[in-house]
Amino acid sequence: MDELIWDAARAARGWLDAANGTGDTELTCRILKLTEESGEAAAAWIGVLGQNPRKGVTHTREQVAAELADVVFTALVAIESLGLDARTAVSACAAKVQARLG
Repeated sequence: MDELIWDAARAARGWLDAANGTGDTELTCRILKLTEESGEAAAAWIGVLGQNPRKGVTHTREQVAAELADVVFTALVAIESLGLDARTAVSACAAKVQARLG
């Protein structure tokens, strides 16, 4: 991944730390933010499918991808907020998946 991603995740963590502190309640909110972002991705996909008859088709696949990117970035910030390196955590996850794939 581009260095910009990792730098931005660390910078976002620093910004949130300065604004909101670093206690367990704040960390809980950062982790729960993933649920909020996931819900937005789900809502966008429902909008692509036009599942809500009252609203019809309201989103594009590109908008779903943008919402999913928000989920990914929010997860990176949460990992950094745990005091861990997001790049290391994501690399370990990718290696685990690759090993499983054979």
